[in-house]
Amino acid sequence: MSRTAASFDQARPSVLFVCVHNAGRSQMAAGFLEHLGADRIEVRSAGSMPAAELNPVAVEAMAELGIDITQAAPKLLETELVQLSDVVITMGCGDTCPIFPGKRYEDWELADPAGQDLESVRKIRDEIRTRVVSLIAELLSTDQT
Repeated sequence: MSRTAASFDQARPSVLFVCVHNAGRSQMAAGFLEHLGADRIEVRSAGSMPAAELNPVAVEAMAELGIDITQAAPKLLETELVQLSDVVITMGCGDTCPIFPGKRYEDWELADPAGQDLESVRKIRDEIRTRVVSLIAELLSTDQT
C-alpha cells in the first residue's frame, strides 16, 4: 500500500541524532539526512552536554561536499525531542537518552571528531554518510511499501 503525497508529508518519518556535544557527529549526520533526504524525512539533533558552537573542522569537512551546516547550533537533548522522533540514533551517549516504547534506537559507534585534524574528520564524515544513505533507504522503502 503506497501513501499519497499529502499523507506522506503528514506522516514522514522523523530521526533524532544524539551525541555528547551536538557539535560534530550528530550535526554532520543531520546535515547529510537533510541534504540527501530531500524533505522526505524530518531531521533533529541534540546533545547530552551541548557545546557552545559547532566543531569548525566538521563544518569544513561538510562544506567540502557542498553541505552547509553553519546554520545549525548545538542544543540540549530534551525528552520531548525523543518523544517526537520515530528513530533515535545515538553516537557515544546512549545511556543518557530516554527510552520510550515504540521508538527505534540505534547506537552508531563513531570516533569523536573533537580535537581531530581534517583528514581524520573526513573519515568520520564519510562513515556517517554511508550510514545515513543506508538509513534513508530503510526508512523510505518502509514508507513506500
